[in-house]
Amino acid sequence: MIGPRIAGGLLAVATLATATACAGLDPSARAEEAPVAAASARPTDRLEPLLQQALPQVKGKTFTAAIVDLPPDARAAPHRHGQAFVYAYVLEGTVRSQLDGKPVTTYHQGQNWVEQPGAHHLLTENTSQTTAARLLVVFVSHTGDSLKSDDPGS
Repeated sequence: MIGPRIAGGLLAVATLATATACAGLDPSARAEEAPVAAASARPTDRLEPLLQQALPQVKGKTFTAAIVDLPPDARAAPHRHGQAFVYAYVLEGTVRSQLDGKPVTTYHQGQNWVEQPGAHHLLTENTSQTTAARLLVVFVSHTGDSLKSDDPGS
């Protein structure tokens, strides 16, 4: 479990990233905002990178901060984040999540979770049919790796 000091530090990084207006992020990276195709007519999630920065003292690793928007009643396709370590913090709304081998868990505004490298994310959904949900998601990944790979056949 991440302690309050670490969570507060990550939130400060997100605030800094927003204040710097995406400094250092290649504008073409915004193409990653592509919505995820779903088997049903439900809305899907949208990932918007805020900041990407090579970690200067960890060769081959990149820190990425992103916002994930989940419209009302949205559900993401099952997915993985490769070998990235992932930290997620609920900025707004309520999100239901399930990682492979774990129970379904509901997270409210101000709550957070981590995903270990290689984790299979089976469920991510906004529990509300009327209110959007937003997550701050931080990735520590191998430089050049994709941040999300859908696995809709799961």
